[in-house]
Amino acid sequence: MNEITPERFDGAVPARHWRKLDDGRLQCDVCPRFCRLHEGQRGLCFVRARRDDQMVLTTWGRSSGFCVDPIEKKPLDHFLPGTPILSFGTAGCNLTCRFCQNWSISKARQVDALNDSATPRAIVEAARRLGCRSVAFTYNDPAIFLEYAVDVARACHEGDIRTVAVTAGYMAPAARAELFSHMDAANVDLKGFTEDFYRRLCGGSLAPVLETLEYIRRETATWLEITTLLIPGENDSDDEIDAMTRWIAGHLGTDVPLHFSAFHPDWKMADAPPTPPATLSRARGIAMRNGLSYVYTGNVHDPEGGSTFCPGCGALVIGRDWYELGPWRLDGAGRCQSCGTAIAGVFEGAPGDWGRKRQPVRLASEPCSC
Repeated sequence: MNEITPERFDGAVPARHWRKLDDGRLQCDVCPRFCRLHEGQRGLCFVRARRDDQMVLTTWGRSSGFCVDPIEKKPLDHFLPGTPILSFGTAGCNLTCRFCQNWSISKARQVDALNDSATPRAIVEAARRLGCRSVAFTYNDPAIFLEYAVDVARACHEGDIRTVAVTAGYMAPAARAELFSHMDAANVDLKGFTEDFYRRLCGGSLAPVLETLEYIRRETATWLEITTLLIPGENDSDDEIDAMTRWIAGHLGTDVPLHFSAFHPDWKMADAPPTPPATLSRARGIAMRNGLSYVYTGNVHDPEGGSTFCPGCGALVIGRDWYELGPWRLDGAGRCQSCGTAIAGVFEGAPGDWGRKRQPVRLASEPCSC
């Protein structure tokens, strides 16, 4: 495999998806913010900047850390179940979510926080050494480190490693098309289902996220799953969950897995109450009544809500307890052993056995024991 390198490896590389405006500013076209920058300025994401009269990505080859996770933690329940995935992110974000659960990474404003350096080939070699079938771009959003994510994805595919984007989906059309042409699977964080929620709590807009979901589903071969973090009193009403799941069924189809996840107080919403497990079960029931076949609960202990049931006969086909797989009742082609119904997803003849463990790693050496 040939190493993929930027034009210069000092942490900054020429960026794509930008244009010069008549007033001399440069407009970044990666996300719907369309930040317009004078020389020396950075976008809201912090990692895309104007330097020497061009746009650059300032975090190529630099990460906030690497960890081997169960793929179910992304969460992806229908993509290579039971296998380990090498996860990493950089710094910054193009949304300003007040409830961010990864705020120490996504809100970072010091490049010193990026203490792990890794070329694309080093990441692929680490994934192989650690037995990972895939690499996840996660912790913060791969949209903002697009050039690095794409270079790593190309190297992964040369090395027969799958790629996974964990993203808020807040992207502009051209950048969206480039990123997902290199992704084998994605989990998109659909944070709520009103423009008011996105404006007040995320500093963004719902419409581009819905466009991303429809684009992935209709225009790509990327396996798609969705996560919604339910926050008490903000996005957890019956009406909003009903509207959202009806939209998913009508626009994306009933076989897209949906994960309802429990909020815990964090960042600028540390005084908000945590999500009761009953809220997740209620949301799951609404989604299933609206026809969705695969609906899961997360961040709580709920073996039924974490398991996969056949939409044809109702039989348990994949048992889960947290991230630990239990009964496996799919045949070699991913069909229910009881009735033969095909279960949507990317499955192999047998599941992996990684389990629930997490393993932080340093790419320059053997896995650390921290």
